Amino acid sequence: MVMRKITQVLTTFSVVVFSMCSYAQVYVSNNSFVYNRGSMIYSTGNVELNGANSNMYLRNEGQLLQGGIGAGTNLGLGALSVFQEGTQNNFGYNYWCSPVGVSAAAVGNSSFILSQVVKRPTGLTAFQTPTFITGLNGTSTPAALTISSYWIFQYSVANNYSAWSSVGGAGSVIPGLGFTMKGVSGSDNTDVGEVALNNPGSSQRYDFRGKPNEGNINIAVGNTAGPDYPNRTLTGNPYPSAINLNLFLLENSGYNVNYTTGVVTVGGPTNVINGNAYFWEHQKPATSHFLNAYVGGYGTYVPNNVNAFSPGTYNNAPWNTYNPDGTPNTFGAPAGTERYKRMFTPVAQGFKIQGTVVAGNAIMRNRYRAFVKEGVANNSEFERMAAPQIGDANWEDIQNVAGVDYTQFSKNQVPQIKLHITFNNEYTKEVTMAFNPNTTDGYDVAMDAQSSQQTDAVDAYFPIDQVPYVITTLPFDINKRIPFAFKSDVQTAVKVQVGQIINFDQANKVYIHDKVTDMYYDIKSDYFLLNVNNSVIDNRYEVTFIANSLGDSSTIKEVLSVVQNNEKQTLTIFNPSVVSIKSATMYDISGKLVLQKVDLESKESYDISTSTLSEGVYIINVLDVNGEKFAQKVIVERVE
Repeated sequence: MVMRKITQVLTTFSVVVFSMCSYAQVYVSNNSFVYNRGSMIYSTGNVELNGANSNMYLRNEGQLLQGGIGAGTNLGLGALSVFQEGTQNNFGYNYWCSPVGVSAAAVGNSSFILSQVVKRPTGLTAFQTPTFITGLNGTSTPAALTISSYWIFQYSVANNYSAWSSVGGAGSVIPGLGFTMKGVSGSDNTDVGEVALNNPGSSQRYDFRGKPNEGNINIAVGNTAGPDYPNRTLTGNPYPSAINLNLFLLENSGYNVNYTTGVVTVGGPTNVINGNAYFWEHQKPATSHFLNAYVGGYGTYVPNNVNAFSPGTYNNAPWNTYNPDGTPNTFGAPAGTERYKRMFTPVAQGFKIQGTVVAGNAIMRNRYRAFVKEGVANNSEFERMAAPQIGDANWEDIQNVAGVDYTQFSKNQVPQIKLHITFNNEYTKEVTMAFNPNTTDGYDVAMDAQSSQQTDAVDAYFPIDQVPYVITTLPFDINKRIPFAFKSDVQTAVKVQVGQIINFDQANKVYIHDKVTDMYYDIKSDYFLLNVNNSVIDNRYEVTFIANSLGDSSTIKEVLSVVQNNEKQTLTIFNPSVVSIKSATMYDISGKLVLQKVDLESKESYDISTSTLSEGVYIINVLDVNGEKFAQKVIVERVE
């Protein structure tokens, strides 16, 4: 068992708690408090914050875990207080989920009203109520916090997915539903003691105060398509502790989890969502409130490891690579990095889930809760970017409600390869191939992830049953050929290259294979270039690990060479060994045959006019009489 602390029964708290403690019940009388600094309080029963001045303070990422089964039973007029940091910039969104509701004597979880539960810290335990305004821009100063109600929305089945629904500062939101809120401009350098300033780094600190959520929390889902994203509900972590997101996603998408072995099998408690979590990433610094100026999107998480207690895969949202003036965008993720860790979802983090039934409830449960502090190494991050840390060891001991011995499980992700696709040198999209022997080449719930924005006019993706996916998880085979698709409604220059390789050493090469020209492009050491113009190309290209084209390793490749002379508008094939050539064919980048020469006589060189060809990239294929092939990319330009 993981909970190894001595269990006590308390009737009154008026002490400061500095260490991990486990209690059958927590009762805090009026004018008393519990103070927890950087550790865990665990209650097998309920928490009663009895009077209006009964308080529980969680500081330095202190957390409250509860082990009750069934509906929440907390009560009291007092308040639990927990900090979380969000985006400081007043143009950027965070997605939130409140860990507390409005304090009330009634038993059970309460709805929350932001103007009543969100505070500005002014000291270790002191606070100030912020001002909620109808204007567009929130502000932060050493004297006051002003939050814009204009940007506070929820998105749920209750609205039939017809639109985002305004909540503002005074609207009531039921437990388990998330909300959007933009950050603030300005700087609050108020020193609140051991937890430092109110605006650490580029973040703004908020104090959530109210009756702590616990127990089973129903999150309504449906499958009615809406104008923004189909079947989605904005939810998140509703507890004042971290949760294992894998468990929530798996058990609500039709899987059963063995809490001893981590083995995942069909037959979970509920089957109402697709097993994906969608996280909004608003690239920093945001510079405008106008929708067409947003630089953001949804990253997607799936729990696709071989067990439920090792990290799943997170596919980052698209990011900018260049500014409008052509200078590099230093705020996007550099190639080869993983920007977020998502397995242990921290306090107050919001995300979307996608329903698969007409009407039903995904259920958040106490058993998903774990004491995990935020950090990349812990696979727990709020929506903030940090440098990744990858280790080979198993987890250290993680205190958790379900009694899981995490030390028996690896904290490595499944082997995976992330491809980065850049469109017109303006922004980059990431897609991920992950390899798990317990999956299939087709669609597997909670293992594969559809594109979060399937209506994008310009896109690159894995087509599975004619549906675009950003994560495909399948058994690895060195001879595997994974279909890859492109689409665009305008002329678009597309570059594809390997962005990151994680725990994968089963192949030395990664290729894009063009099935029309039979060309193989090594995207591990270079990029593949393609022009897509008002078309969908979903059956021509594939990702593979072995170049089976004869021209890739045959003798003909060693003896032939091709030179395009743009001044003379002539392509020359040099054949110094006088290999017997059967044909020479040329294709444009879309695969259209533009030139063909057959039954060539044997000689040391061949000159072919390219004067009738438009400027662009072409592929020349040369086939000898033995069936061996040589292929090369050439660029035709007009020289004045």
